[in-house]
Amino acid sequence: MNTIDRRSVLATGALALAGAATHSGRAEAQGAAKPIFSVPAITIPIAGEEGVFPVRRIYCIGRNYVAHAIERGSDPTREPPFFFQKPTDAIQYVALGAVADHPYPSLTKNYHHEVELVAALKSGGTNISPEHALDHVYGYTVGLDMTRRDLQNGMAAEKKPWEIGKSFDHAAVLGPIQPAAKTGHLAKGAISLAVNGAVRQNSDLDKMIWSVAEQIAKLSEAFELKTGDIIYSGTPENVGPVVKGDVLLCKIEGLPDMSIRIT
Repeated sequence: MNTIDRRSVLATGALALAGAATHSGRAEAQGAAKPIFSVPAITIPIAGEEGVFPVRRIYCIGRNYVAHAIERGSDPTREPPFFFQKPTDAIQYVALGAVADHPYPSLTKNYHHEVELVAALKSGGTNISPEHALDHVYGYTVGLDMTRRDLQNGMAAEKKPWEIGKSFDHAAVLGPIQPAAKTGHLAKGAISLAVNGAVRQNSDLDKMIWSVAEQIAKLSEAFELKTGDIIYSGTPENVGPVVKGDVLLCKIEGLPDMSIRIT
């Protein structure tokens, strides 16, 4: 190697080292950077525990009871499971024994209730087998997937995403997490919703088309599930509208009741 070549190599090496040092410095600076403002973490209280359950994502399954699938115009014998998401800050927490005020949302004139079992995950992964899926469940609670039905139907008719009908403030109502270590895994049991004392939705968890275990397995084929994910597991038939002043009482066998008042 001649002198010019040697100098070229040495210069190139020096530039590479300088570049690496600069990149490292930037990485360290970025790692030490502070957010320009704080965003509150979304958590759900755990029954009987001082700790809280941190929420990462909210998954929901659509049309998971045969009769509800039919009332929504679907053929459940041929339809594979489908999922959608709600933002975590759509959660409205309802304390035990309370009747929480729930604001009637903007833009809609056809606001619907959907009572559901909610599963909260303590761990996750990809391609989870149904046989091991419930090992990832920390606990359960009662939930309401509130829906601006006119907006959902309108967007669906135009073949556009109907997020506006499902993902809005207070759209994910739920109570405190009940640890599965205390409740067991809920595969069957009555699920119901009453409006002003009159029962509207009344079914059994064993009428789900896809069980909670199967939902976890199917979701994990499309997403890497992680600690803090929660899953709304579908609603029975007879969903319907509510108006201001209505009081909703949600019941799932094995879990505490949950109630809200539309304001």
